[in-house]
Amino acid sequence: MPSNAPFNVQTIQNATVIEFTISSLMDPLELEMIGEALYRLVDEQDKRILILDFERVEFLSSQAIGILLALHKKLRTLKGSKFILCGVGERLRELLRITQLDRLLTIKPSQREAVKSIS
Repeated sequence: MPSNAPFNVQTIQNATVIEFTISSLMDPLELEMIGEALYRLVDEQDKRILILDFERVEFLSSQAIGILLALHKKLRTLKGSKFILCGVGERLRELLRITQLDRLLTIKPSQREAVKSIS
């Protein structure tokens, strides 16, 4: 990914960690690219343990939530898969609570704790 990419990907233990580098996941074109890149990790690279780090993210659009739900659904059908969100700030946590996604998705306070929970 180029240096101005909206996220960085790294492998920690057997997890693929996606760290968002932008504060707003609202732009439809950018989100389309992000969604495709994340789906490719699962579909083409067979990554089954994804940790999405939202530490820098302050704003999420409904399209971004749709991407999270699609990833969750994809991974749910794969054996040995895990999908964890971490670094979710107060504003995003409230949004996830209102949409009841906090009941559906696994959310850990920090990347370290998310990684620890998979081992």
